[in-house]
Amino acid sequence: MDNHDVTVHCWGTRGSIPSPGPKTVRYGGNTTCLEVSVGEQRLIFDAGSGIRLLGQGIAERGPNAIPIFLTHFHWDHIQGFPFFAPLYDAEDRIRVIGPKQNGIDVQNLFAGQMGPIYFPVPFSFVAAEMEFEHLNEGEYGVGDATLRVMRVRHPSFVIGYRIEVAGKVICFIPDNELEGTMYGELEPGFDRRIVDFVGDADLLIHDAMYTGEEYPDRVGWGHSTFEQALQLAIAGGVRRVLFSHHDPTRTDHDLDAIIAKMREESARAGSDLVVDGAQEGVDYKLESRP
Repeated sequence: MDNHDVTVHCWGTRGSIPSPGPKTVRYGGNTTCLEVSVGEQRLIFDAGSGIRLLGQGIAERGPNAIPIFLTHFHWDHIQGFPFFAPLYDAEDRIRVIGPKQNGIDVQNLFAGQMGPIYFPVPFSFVAAEMEFEHLNEGEYGVGDATLRVMRVRHPSFVIGYRIEVAGKVICFIPDNELEGTMYGELEPGFDRRIVDFVGDADLLIHDAMYTGEEYPDRVGWGHSTFEQALQLAIAGGVRRVLFSHHDPTRTDHDLDAIIAKMREESARAGSDLVVDGAQEGVDYKLESRP
């Protein structure tokens, strides 16, 4: 791979709970996990059930130095972590970076997840060299990449990532209620800040859990509609949008129909935005800018 090629791979695109089966094969049934790679550098975002398959491939190529960036600690974003194979390899080094929650640090949040009430293998059995860091605001440098974060509208302290690497920009915001009005201190200026945050991105991966018809019954649940995510992408001058955090009841056929409708809406708006749904197992390669 050329050192300047950026590849984005979705290992999990589903929200709330895994939904395997014949009707979700193409868009995927695993919960959220994203990999961004440039040459030999790999960045992992969220640790939903999709991280299990990613870990199997990484373990075969070890020893590894692996950074995992978390948006938050709701179950569908961390449930795959105990099944991440490099955890149990003493030659691997894993750094977990995420937002502190109500004064509870990242290490204790994960140790609690692997407590005997919830999981049979205790956290003390982890063999890899582990580091834990907090990132609630500002930016973070890792290798050749710069990550900027923004707190978004979702219950608990949740962040989105703007990843700048090799001249490309990827924005990953899997949980965000774009039209929410119940998030207190986030409200003043939020709409302008989120447009600026995704501005001019090569790729935006954004929460689109609901249709416009479904949303009125789900206000305050912390998620956006396809229409809202589309408008954000257009307003921010994004080049390509991937709708993600798919509702677990949504079939491949359902998603095809909705995405086709969103492409029509984008065209009517006069936008040249590329509109897709995030698909598990697909490599999205970002072309060099002119």
